[in-house]
This record gives sequence, C-alpha cells and structure tokens, in this order.
Amino acid sequence: MNCVDRRPGRAAALSVSGAFQGSLDIAAARDLAYRFLTDAQAVHGLPVCEFTMDIVQLVVSELMTNASKYAPGASLLTLDAGNGTIEVSVWDSNPTPPAILPPDPTRIGQHGLEIVIKLAHSFAIHRTPLGKRITATIALTDDPLNSGL
Repeated sequence: MNCVDRRPGRAAALSVSGAFQGSLDIAAARDLAYRFLTDAQAVHGLPVCEFTMDIVQLVVSELMTNASKYAPGASLLTLDAGNGTIEVSVWDSNPTPPAILPPDPTRIGQHGLEIVIKLAHSFAIHRTPLGKRITATIALTDDPLNSGL
C-alpha cells in the first residue's frame, strides 16, 4: 500500500489506489480502505473514528458494486485522506452517469447511491476521456447520523 500523495499541493495528504475487476474484488476494495484508514491513524496520527471506518467501507462497497455491475473491465479505487476528510473515488470505463433516483421506501433495491449521497459531505460525478469518476468525501471524525443528516 502506498501512503504518499504525490499530487502538487497535497504534500500533507495520504493516498492509496488499487485496480479491481469483478464482484469478487469488492471485498478486497473494502479491505484496502480499512487497512488504509488503520495505517493513516496508527502510523500518521490522523484522527479516524470507528464510525468513519464503517462509513468508508460502505461507500467503497456501494461505488465498487456499481462499477462492477455497470462497467466492463477493471475499476480504479483511490482513497485520499487529508484536511479532516477522506475522499473515495472510483473510476470505471462506462461514461454514462448513474441514475440517481429519488428516495422511495417502496422500491426494492437501487438505494446504493442514495445512501452514499446521504452519508457524504460532498458527492460528484466527473466524465473522463475513457469513462467516469465518482467521488464521495467523508469527514474523518464526524458521525453523520448524529449531525443532523
């Protein structure tokens, strides 16, 4: 795992990336997120609450599941921690943005992005030359269920 962010202007941040393919790799992506946050806390002293660990793994799982389900080939997961947040980004080869459905308690399934958007401080979809990148930003120490979200 690489915990050094080499992007300009982000020297104090930590970053890790991994390529994954298929639904069997979703658990490996969650594990990468857990190990990254554990190391960020233990080695680099970033404050990471237990609730954030769970939220980040859920967001990774939801975004990677969508990538596996709707885009051919590998997906790239990138985690960036710094400035009190963790940014979870998933790139996949499908340029079509996902449908973000309105809340509907009678709908069975397709609540993943609804959940991610509710838990994230920010959420964005960016088209890239070869697909799209979906990014959710989560606070390292906030509990969104107790902060009015």
